[in-house]
Amino acid sequence: MTENAYYTQDVHGPYELYEIEALQLEEGGTLRGCQLAYASFGELNAAKDNAILIPTWYSGTSKIIEDVYIGEGRALDPSKYFIVVVNQIGNGLSSSPHNTPPPGGMGNFPRVRIGDDVRAQHQLVTEKFGLDSLALVVGGSMGAQQTYEWAVRYPDMVKRAAPVAGTAKNTAHDHLFTETLVDAITSDPGFNKGFYASPADVREGLLRHAKMWAVMGWSTEFFQQERHKALGFSSMDDFIVNFMNAYFSVMDPNNLLCMAWKWQRGDVSRHVGGDLRAALGRVTAKTFVMPMSTDMFFPPADCEAEWRLIPDAEFRPIQTIDGHLALFGADPEALGQLDAHLTELLAMKV
Repeated sequence: MTENAYYTQDVHGPYELYEIEALQLEEGGTLRGCQLAYASFGELNAAKDNAILIPTWYSGTSKIIEDVYIGEGRALDPSKYFIVVVNQIGNGLSSSPHNTPPPGGMGNFPRVRIGDDVRAQHQLVTEKFGLDSLALVVGGSMGAQQTYEWAVRYPDMVKRAAPVAGTAKNTAHDHLFTETLVDAITSDPGFNKGFYASPADVREGLLRHAKMWAVMGWSTEFFQQERHKALGFSSMDDFIVNFMNAYFSVMDPNNLLCMAWKWQRGDVSRHVGGDLRAALGRVTAKTFVMPMSTDMFFPPADCEAEWRLIPDAEFRPIQTIDGHLALFGADPEALGQLDAHLTELLAMKV
């Protein structure tokens, strides 16, 4: 275990912990003492039919979801809905490499898949809250991967689904790009096969990782229009150092690697022998597929190809120049579009 002041209630709270205990993993290992960190908003109604589940994305926590997407008068309104934001395994709040005691933590943390997250989340919402249906599952990026997994694995439970800026099966291109993020971290001599004393030992690797995110996470239009200046940064160096690097440098490298491994291998077709059409054909939720128009991780064309395989789905791209990282909420027009689509989806009879 390593101490890290970033992954605390002071920074990301309030959140609660739910004990899963020994989670049997799809790769064959066991995550002992598994805990899910979650935050809830609003009240569950008597019929228990107003619950919304939001899984987190790579590096994200329940706090950023709360700050950017949840609020009265928004689509995700806690005065109307009972909203549960679940932190994915490996994100630093739920069980993760940095907070798992030896011998199973750090570089020995087991391989976890998207399906493991969703099975654990299913245990949380059924056992803790007694839910047998979810009015909506919505998530961005890796949250979208988990949304698809929910809709395919538990079709009778998910009434509406909104995968945002993510795919049901990761592409070869995105797998390769994510590999460069992994290499940026693991090639740092301070990484020490995952047994460093502090994230500061992997400073150079985390900086390279942050620069790669800057290149692909935003968009060419973002750079052409010098959007970094509109966000309050005087130069590109200022933006890289004081936004991108500042964001990632406080995180635990093993945690990032745990999530990257899952991200690379997100694939709902594993349920049906690799047949993506058959897997997405199992979805019974009313589904809005919502890519970001300038996303270079999950381009609209990749999302559109999957949308065509989903029964009763609509394709609702979000127009933005902020690329994949429009998820961060810096583009109010993108947030407005997302809110409008989610409001419409939640109003639909299912």
